[in-house]
Amino acid sequence: MNRRHFIKTISAVTAAASFPQLLRADKGYAAEWPLATTTYGKIRGYAHGSVSVFKGVPYGSSTAAFRFQAPRAPVPWSDTKITTEFGQMAPQKIELSTVDSFYPKPKKDNVIGEDCLTLNLWTPGLRDDGKRPVMVWLHGGGYSGWSSNVNLYDGVNLCNRGDVVVVTLNHRLNGFGYLYLDGIQGAHLPSTANAGMLDIVLALQWVKDNIAEFGGDPDKVTLFGQSGGGAKCATLMAMPAAKGLFHRVITMSGQQITARTQEHATETTLRVLKKLNLSAAQLGELYKVPMQSLIGAMHNETWGPVIDPATLPHDPFSPHACELGNSIPMIMGNTHDETTYLIGSKDPSTFELSWDQVPEKLSQHVGTFIGKLDPKQIVASYRSWYPKYSPSDVFFSASTAARSWRGFVIQSERRANDAKAATYLYQLDWKSPVDKEKWRAAHTLDVPLAFDNINYGQSMTGLSPYAQHMADMVSEAFLSFARTGKPASPTLPHWPKFDLAKRQTMIFDTVARIDSDPRNRERKLFEQVSYTQPGT
Repeated sequence: MNRRHFIKTISAVTAAASFPQLLRADKGYAAEWPLATTTYGKIRGYAHGSVSVFKGVPYGSSTAAFRFQAPRAPVPWSDTKITTEFGQMAPQKIELSTVDSFYPKPKKDNVIGEDCLTLNLWTPGLRDDGKRPVMVWLHGGGYSGWSSNVNLYDGVNLCNRGDVVVVTLNHRLNGFGYLYLDGIQGAHLPSTANAGMLDIVLALQWVKDNIAEFGGDPDKVTLFGQSGGGAKCATLMAMPAAKGLFHRVITMSGQQITARTQEHATETTLRVLKKLNLSAAQLGELYKVPMQSLIGAMHNETWGPVIDPATLPHDPFSPHACELGNSIPMIMGNTHDETTYLIGSKDPSTFELSWDQVPEKLSQHVGTFIGKLDPKQIVASYRSWYPKYSPSDVFFSASTAARSWRGFVIQSERRANDAKAATYLYQLDWKSPVDKEKWRAAHTLDVPLAFDNINYGQSMTGLSPYAQHMADMVSEAFLSFARTGKPASPTLPHWPKFDLAKRQTMIFDTVARIDSDPRNRERKLFEQVSYTQPGT
């Protein structure tokens, strides 16, 4: 049996063993499954050992009847709703045949649709007044795609390890959630800026109203998200409607310094209209366009939150940290080699570069982020700092520092200047052993570690005691933060608060350590460049 077949077989066996009650669904045993009462009706999930699991729980109504508008509460139901399967994925073009096999993908049988406002919940107890910390996960994929319908985000291990309630959710994406219509002169159509973000606010309101039924504490809610999910966490910290609905934040390789301007967002809207052969005067026809046609017109456009007086009146971290979020404790993290996945998965040639090719590749992939810096001089600096680096090492380190790490640095500095609550920083240096360490410490590698799910994330972490050790460290620190507001673990040194004097950062590696101002020469090199938020 070759390695690929072995991993496929083990994954299938693990998945089957993970859902013992679900496999009995056709035998009529639903009455034995966990039953809960929400503000909209009763739901029945299934048991995974001692953990009760509910999937595809509606927190909002289908958005098909009110596209581009604020979400609405679900229509109450009288019969018990069976919630044992993921709900619909938000409308998007699903591209599963990417060149990499690193990050687990949604299954091909996932259904997309406009009835996508659902959440998934794992809990160790029902109606037991457990007052457990609640951890609400926001998936990555920027503001354009992806879903919570991936077993990588399964909450069972976090529940068992930390006695918490875990919630993941789907919400509107791309133009379905972020098409800005108010900039079209004379539109006067029912719409709401940042509808996709308001979906998340509605989900958090559902958590506040219902989580006690699931043994959770509505006053101890931690938002955590990676990549686009981390950016959404940062955006929520600047949204008045979200105030008081969460109490701690963890962002993983995701930051949102600025939102899009209304002018930029309107340009995107006009391009979508042109693709649909609609004029501004025909804007109302958008409500009648078939979903798949809209998906096609919106694909490959840039989406994100828009500055709006009602829903997002200020940039989250520009020119300073928004006052709304300054009293919320926060963990911010990044991986050492973000772009091995962000760029390398799309351009495999970056793994096999000569020294002559590195400057050109930097200009090609991160030209916007290096500004007027000479790419040849960037390469020369890195070669002098890190003489053992290969050409690909230099490319991925420099492109990470310019493109991905820069926003992280700015956001941490503005938190340190303005926030009243503590900020804790980490950097993942542990290299994935997969493919002979080709991926290094890649973007997304901390996700299976945070969920303690290396079985589901073995394509990223491999299966070894070393991978489990890393998952122990990261997940325990996150669970401690959700419970107390301070990250800690028996396997970690003391994790100090971040300040600008020492810039102390937890380095997650096989042996964890605290570094002061890691990669400071890289930080100083790229701080000469005016920062541009990706997507704006």
